[in-house]
Amino acid sequence: MAIKTSLRTLIATALVVSACGGGATATTTTTSSTPPQITLATTTTQPFARPPASYFEFRQQPAACNAETPPEARDLRFDAPDDMELDPGVKLLATIQTSCGPIDLELDPSLAPETVNSFVFLAQSGYYDGTVAHRLIPGFMLQAGDPTATGTGDPGYSLPDEFPPAGFIYETGVVAMANAGRGTTGSQFFIVTGDASHLQPLFTVIGTVSTGLDTLALIDQVPLGPNIRGEASVPLESIYIESITITPLG
Repeated sequence: MAIKTSLRTLIATALVVSACGGGATATTTTTSSTPPQITLATTTTQPFARPPASYFEFRQQPAACNAETPPEARDLRFDAPDDMELDPGVKLLATIQTSCGPIDLELDPSLAPETVNSFVFLAQSGYYDGTVAHRLIPGFMLQAGDPTATGTGDPGYSLPDEFPPAGFIYETGVVAMANAGRGTTGSQFFIVTGDASHLQPLFTVIGTVSTGLDTLALIDQVPLGPNIRGEASVPLESIYIESITITPLG
């Protein structure tokens, strides 16, 4: 049981580090100068020369689920998100079209007004179109939203922390923002696909998956290779976000 708990702690730490690439320049209270070596024995892998480490390299491999490769992501940077004038009492439907099918998110502006506003702004700006999910841990989470696919990408600005209350549990289907520590939330987000009860409430929640768990199950079958920390989490078939559309609910 102690070994299992330790592994979960290391994975949670890696979730924070990955939002800034896990390099030595990261400033957090949960990392060390020597990144942990993490191996998930249950992860499906296949032979590879070297897993992709950049968006260009993800573009060189086939798309997941036998999908067509979409147009390249655009290089977009912003000083700050526009005010999308969202009504905190009106939830939003965000449909993410991926290589493996659609995933519908129910966004709740009342949970994190500034962060949901930013996500909607980036989605409607086409920021996410053509990007890839750069990190996948089956039975835990899928991480996306970085146009560089390195874990270091951001939209050019950071958002204030809008963390959930103490005791919050990141249940399956929760959608939250990755970060590199307090005050560093940007564009990267993750979708919880399994047990994430070990995560502390230090990741801003923007909504939940309403439909698309079947798509996430397909994504969990994508073969993986190791990242620079030895964690088998790099998709060897590119999981693209082809588009995100936003529609008011109610």
